[in-house]
Amino acid sequence: MALAQAPRPVRLLMLGDSITAAYGLARGEGLPAKLEAALRAKGHEVTVIDAGVSGDTTAGGRARLDWALAERPDAVIVALGGNDGLRGIEPRNSYSNLKGILDALKARNLPTLLAGMLAPPNLGADYGREFAEVFQTLARENPDIVFYPFLLEGVAGEAELNQPDRIHPNPRGVDEMVRRMVPAVETLLSKVRPA
Repeated sequence: MALAQAPRPVRLLMLGDSITAAYGLARGEGLPAKLEAALRAKGHEVTVIDAGVSGDTTAGGRARLDWALAERPDAVIVALGGNDGLRGIEPRNSYSNLKGILDALKARNLPTLLAGMLAPPNLGADYGREFAEVFQTLARENPDIVFYPFLLEGVAGEAELNQPDRIHPNPRGVDEMVRRMVPAVETLLSKVRPA
């Protein structure tokens, strides 16, 4: 009797910017590597593919989506928007780019997690509201996606969890991000159809 072949690991793509590209950290200290380790520790056979490009905006992520999808993922985490907020990009442009990404992923039947982002407070309350609303609106319009409201939840603004630039998480900050994100990512993985 032939032994059953072990299922291949789920391929989980993280489409993001410097936060997912492990800016200022060793590769093994970055969000993709730490998230993969945490998921495997919980019994999930998963490979997290880092498709983070430092400095990338939602427009950049949309432009390179097909290239990133050449990795043939089974599910995708979209973690873009931080640089749009830092640059004061019009929220309607961020919305259009993220909508284009989500529509393309839906067309490929790829389960998706959308990680929200907040704008820095120095751009004013009105901009902050409009920027946050981009992600909330997309989540309402796409009830099939998993919505994680704020990628840097529990880390943003905490000096001891960030590098000296106060923008990028340090290794402790990444650990906190992973701890908070894992339940949402497990929900995403539950939507993946077996290969």
